[in-house]
Amino acid sequence: MTKVELFGNKVLEGGEISADEGMLLYEQPLQELCAKADEIRRFFCSNQFDICAIINGKSGRCLENCRFCAQSAHNHTGAAEYALLGAEEIVEQAKIHDQQGILRYSIVTSGKRLSDDEIDLMCEAVRQIGKETRLSMCISFGLLNKEQYQRLKESGVTRVHNNLETSRRNFPNICTTHSFDDKVNAIRAAQAAGLTVCSGGIMGLGETVEDRIDMAITLRELGIKSVPINMLNPILGTPFGENKKLTTEEMRRIVAVYRFLLPDAFIRLAGGRGLLPDKGKSCFESGANAAISGDMLTTGGITVDTDKKLLQELGYEIILR
Repeated sequence: MTKVELFGNKVLEGGEISADEGMLLYEQPLQELCAKADEIRRFFCSNQFDICAIINGKSGRCLENCRFCAQSAHNHTGAAEYALLGAEEIVEQAKIHDQQGILRYSIVTSGKRLSDDEIDLMCEAVRQIGKETRLSMCISFGLLNKEQYQRLKESGVTRVHNNLETSRRNFPNICTTHSFDDKVNAIRAAQAAGLTVCSGGIMGLGETVEDRIDMAITLRELGIKSVPINMLNPILGTPFGENKKLTTEEMRRIVAVYRFLLPDAFIRLAGGRGLLPDKGKSCFESGANAAISGDMLTTGGITVDTDKKLLQELGYEIILR
């Protein structure tokens, strides 16, 4: 019996893969690894697929020094800069996504956290979206506390997005203006407020395979069931602007190992998917079963119609999870 079969059967029987086993899996033949990951995905998640869209609700001028980010004031990328959008514009974009068949809509803002006054404005936008669309609402407003998350939940928010970005060990190489524990504390505050959390990271930041595995283990410990995997789109003007782009094969391997480690999660291809020649199709056959559709924050994405056609070809059913 191969290691892929051995560890795959362990997962299918309800066992957990350890960090050491994850490292061993990462070295296994790609096709066998991906096929088993897809089997695990079908067993735990059937052919369900979760698709969401985002809006960049506040852009640039961020005082955090995340080394990958076009919106950091520490980097010089020419990215758009604007204050928090008004409720009317956010609601209008929500209506468009609703008409396109998107089920979840996320408002994403730059900066360490929104102020209480800004949160009040966003609560009003969320309430209006609830009245005028069928969308489930997600927000990514930075490092908020439990009381702020409770206010957002009361307005109609059901999910919070807050990426770990990388492993605890590697985090200081990515950002020093806030910590890994700041991220974890915000995630736990959202959970304590009764919200589900979407959290993952970016691949291609110079992290090791061990870092990738360790982040997945942390996500499992936090009970995260929606895991975005971003592929770094190197942007000139950032410290990682010259990083080598990951290949399709590397992304498939990452997605497959994450499926072994997080068997019942919705593993979501997010930023950078448009850089893949097949737009993520082979990853959706290697364990991934969710995606962000449409434009990203500062880069273009893949249209909703294109994604829906691809998912139909692959036999997926779009659902809300």
